[in-house]
Amino acid sequence: MVLEGREMDGIGNTMQKKAAELERLAEVLVTGEQLRLRLHEGKVIKDRRHHLRTYPNCFVAKELIDWLIEHKEASERDTAIKIMQKLLDQSIIHHVCDEHREFKDMKLFYRFRKDDGTFPLDSEAKVFMRGQRIYEKLMNTENNLLQTREEEGGTFERTLVASEFIDWLLQEGEMPTRDETEQLGRRLLEHGIIQHVTNKHHFVDGPLLYQFRMNFRRRRRLIELLHERGRCIPESHDSPFCLRKQNSDGGNTSFLSVSPTKEIKVAVGVRRSSMSSSCGSSGYYSSSPTLSSSPPVLCNPKSVLKRQVSPEELQTPGGPFLKKTFTIVGDAVGWGFVVRGSKPCHIQAVDPGGPAAAAGMKVCQFVVSVNGLNVLSQDYRAVSNLILTGPRTIVMEVMEEV
Repeated sequence: MVLEGREMDGIGNTMQKKAAELERLAEVLVTGEQLRLRLHEGKVIKDRRHHLRTYPNCFVAKELIDWLIEHKEASERDTAIKIMQKLLDQSIIHHVCDEHREFKDMKLFYRFRKDDGTFPLDSEAKVFMRGQRIYEKLMNTENNLLQTREEEGGTFERTLVASEFIDWLLQEGEMPTRDETEQLGRRLLEHGIIQHVTNKHHFVDGPLLYQFRMNFRRRRRLIELLHERGRCIPESHDSPFCLRKQNSDGGNTSFLSVSPTKEIKVAVGVRRSSMSSSCGSSGYYSSSPTLSSSPPVLCNPKSVLKRQVSPEELQTPGGPFLKKTFTIVGDAVGWGFVVRGSKPCHIQAVDPGGPAAAAGMKVCQFVVSVNGLNVLSQDYRAVSNLILTGPRTIVMEVMEEV
């Protein structure tokens, strides 16, 4: 039976506080895991010897701080120490001999607990990991579960119908019975992983609509660990990169992106996200970082283009456009750029610390082909999907106005 709005209000405050607290913990876990993968990829984590003893899968604190500054994750050593101390306090990393409870800028060995099997799996962490696995499975399989739907006079992006979600979870073998699957859905909601589209109802088996509150694939900046309370991050579900929203206190908001012009600011790097959005050609889907009575909204950052061009204009011989080819090797979390627009698509933003920027990609370039396939007649959803479902190394042809 569906909970009425006033029933939800009665338990809402306690649930909201718990969900917000658990969501902050989940953000730390996701951020730590993304860092772990990047450090493995960069060979920062490796087996090391000291006094005739080998310590597997560890990193040197001093070297890691150098790495964080080099990769623009911290502006100074004190900030880098505070970031890593946050991970140490949350039991994500530890000193290899557990002799230091503080992260020190010294030649000391530390290790991610996930690399030595000592990560404490309490009930909250287990639900979070379960939710992450379900999210990834949902994004990596072909299905029609996530769609734009209407409820109570509002239109909501990327929604799940509770009964269909339960059917899918049963089909995937997540739980043995329908009642147990419904209870799993309730735990996911209580832990801030999913939410009712207007936050009026708990999770119940039926026609109500729900959404994932977290985009597990969004790349987190480590500095977010030190500013989690003021965080307000829009989740782009349709591009390999998403932008951060400014001014979380309400009022006027703006989106940051990279551009050669003075009026566009520098982007913060967030990379890969999922591909199921059906919002407008320049729409960003934004979900509230905490449970509230206000529904999620669509945000529409202004295009960086001064004017739209046609495929015919791009291909006119002797025209004011220069063709460039980039080979971009994705890192542990993506490629680092935003595709927007339609026929042709354009580069809306580039993460200054990402693979695309390193290859030479810039905003306002028009996308001609991806891995040899001409995409001049495609919209940004199709182009983004082509990138996300393709190989890690992509070859992109673009046209740049000269």
